[in-house]
Amino acid sequence: MSRKLRRNLGLATLASLVMILLANLVRAQSTFAIRSAAFASGGRIPEVYTCVGEDKSPALSWQSVPRSTKSLALIVADPDAPMGTFIHWVIYSIPASLNRLPEGVPKVSSIPGTGVQGTNSAGRIGYMGPCPPPGKPHHYHFRLYALDFTPNAKAGLEADELEKLMQGHILASTETVGIFSR
Repeated sequence: MSRKLRRNLGLATLASLVMILLANLVRAQSTFAIRSAAFASGGRIPEVYTCVGEDKSPALSWQSVPRSTKSLALIVADPDAPMGTFIHWVIYSIPASLNRLPEGVPKVSSIPGTGVQGTNSAGRIGYMGPCPPPGKPHHYHFRLYALDFTPNAKAGLEADELEKLMQGHILASTETVGIFSR
């Protein structure tokens, strides 16, 4: 093998290694994450998004959805509820192309271009804001799932039904937590 060919192969190998390292660096810097402009993670949820206020859903946004994601699902849960975990919101079949939910998502079964809503622990469709009993603060987990399929399910699924459908299909998940007390 000629010296020139060995040098060119060496440069090609070095260039390949640099490309792999750069791809890994970009992947490491872009982490699947959800956030709300209404509250910082670990911060207090403003009253407007609770039963004390207008009981409307906060705006949520996310970034770095895994490439092979077909749809997203969101479950909002309060594990501090006196009778066990209380589900405040279930929404699924969110198109992978979306990167946000606006404030005040309508409390209807299906929202064209946005997703399908499930049933919260109060037996209602859509978002139900924090409404804990007076006392200690409760933690509200807004958990977003990236899925490798789009659930072909009717509206009104409860969180446990959705979780069963998602088994084996979760590519990644992320959450932000808001706190509220009365």
